[in-house]
Amino acid sequence: MSANALIIDGYVDEPACLGVPPYISPYIRTVAGVFATHGIETRYITIDQIREDPRILAPIPGAIAVMIAGVTVPGKYLGGTPATRTEIQQVGTRLRGMDRLIAGPVGFGYSRGGGERAVRKTIAGFDHFLSGSPAEALDSWLSGGATQGDHSYSRSDPWAVAGSSIIRQHPSYPSIMCEIETARGCAREVAGGCSFCTEPFYGRPRYRAIDGIYDEISALSAAGARHFRLGRQPDLLTFNAGPGEFPRPQPDLIGELFRAVRSAAPGLRTLHIDNINPGTLARHEEAGRQALEEIVRYHTPGDVAAFGMETADPIVVQRNNLKAGPDEVMHAIQIVNEVGGDRKEGIPELLPGLNFIAGLAGETKNTFFLNEQFLARVLASGLLVRRVNIRQLMPFEGTRAYLDNVLGKHASQFRAFKEHVRKNFDLMMLKRVFPVGTILREIVIEEQGALSFGRQMGSYPILAGIPIRLTKRTILDAVVVDHGMRSITALPVPVEVNLLPIPALKWIPGISPTTAARISGARPLPGLAAFHAIAGTTPIDQLLSFTYPSAQ
Repeated sequence: MSANALIIDGYVDEPACLGVPPYISPYIRTVAGVFATHGIETRYITIDQIREDPRILAPIPGAIAVMIAGVTVPGKYLGGTPATRTEIQQVGTRLRGMDRLIAGPVGFGYSRGGGERAVRKTIAGFDHFLSGSPAEALDSWLSGGATQGDHSYSRSDPWAVAGSSIIRQHPSYPSIMCEIETARGCAREVAGGCSFCTEPFYGRPRYRAIDGIYDEISALSAAGARHFRLGRQPDLLTFNAGPGEFPRPQPDLIGELFRAVRSAAPGLRTLHIDNINPGTLARHEEAGRQALEEIVRYHTPGDVAAFGMETADPIVVQRNNLKAGPDEVMHAIQIVNEVGGDRKEGIPELLPGLNFIAGLAGETKNTFFLNEQFLARVLASGLLVRRVNIRQLMPFEGTRAYLDNVLGKHASQFRAFKEHVRKNFDLMMLKRVFPVGTILREIVIEEQGALSFGRQMGSYPILAGIPIRLTKRTILDAVVVDHGMRSITALPVPVEVNLLPIPALKWIPGISPTTAARISGARPLPGLAAFHAIAGTTPIDQLLSFTYPSAQ
């Protein structure tokens, strides 16, 4: 494919924006839209594609290259791995002969991971950094101006539409999640924001018009997108709400937004959310509850409301100007369970997720004890939590946490807390959220092998290990048969007793390796009665199938 411009996706991960596969960030699509409106043909590649075959990065003499990269909230990834600083610089160096531009949160600084400061340095190998809004800065540069872009939805909304077809060049297409921007900036910026967070760098909230979001999703749907997350906002409940640190949710506007998305993409398969501020629910319970009800009315099941709790230590909450204390978070967990706890298609509609950060100012050894006590309280309450993320602080220059922190002082307590949560909370909670027999629809295989790994499209989907060799990007339904600390084991539905490999037979609940061998020796079994004669009943009897091999 010939092109006059190249977009290189180094992937981004910010508090309110995810662009690691299967997600594609709004930055990519609006930058593609700028090129389109300037009549420039564009090619799109990812850092993972470059790793697999560096030859695809051959420079195009006289053309333009834009790389988008940067991580401010590091995590663990399956579908792709964000570009390191070394890789970013290597990409730039290899593109000699082109105009080389770089953009994204990498401009805030770079760190190898949590537990150390992110240092702000010039990225070698590139001619210019597109500061501010990447799309606006690129448009200004293409028009002969500076490389600074002030954000304006009146300008970027048309680019989001014009750049929508770039998703067809994503290596995971059509199984991609389109991260949809609903706002930029943080309401808590007026009070300084959380000590560690980079979202206040974007200033006070500027909200998109629903018409602009509708037009973008219509264009994405026409390009083949079926999976969407309204994620580019620190607190979706405050979409187009009023001023102040904790604006009151406007349920009617939330409902209007979700109806518009449904209307724009009537064939969508996934509609999820990301961040919800537990402090908003604690301060505006009735309006927050009504807004959540609007979300549940229009979204798809398996949704997650990510709570930036950070700590259960009131001293750390105060020292870092965090959004909610432990009692407020507990109440918010209860509200989300009451609104979203019903199961549809076998899985809960909407559950909270919790984020913890180690290394914040005021943290002591007792902080970890308080965190453990809080999670024990959640377990004892019977409430459900979809997942717990635990990470070390990665402070950025310009945040208070950059200088005021306790990085490295409680490393052993951090490791012990993480291990405690995995063994004593996560395993128990996964069994509650995804009991044996739960069917997970449309799992996409992302890692193939004797044990294949895949996930549903969605917000924080559970990792499923399937003990069968499956081709990457295979899509299948599967039933939960066992639980790990951070994942589940599943078998394809229907569970083909006569066709499963012997190692997979033993994962049928209640089947020992010895019984699996007996079943294998007696195959093909004519039906359930013959199966029961060897193995007895199982919790997934209704999902067992006895197709004869000759029928395949």
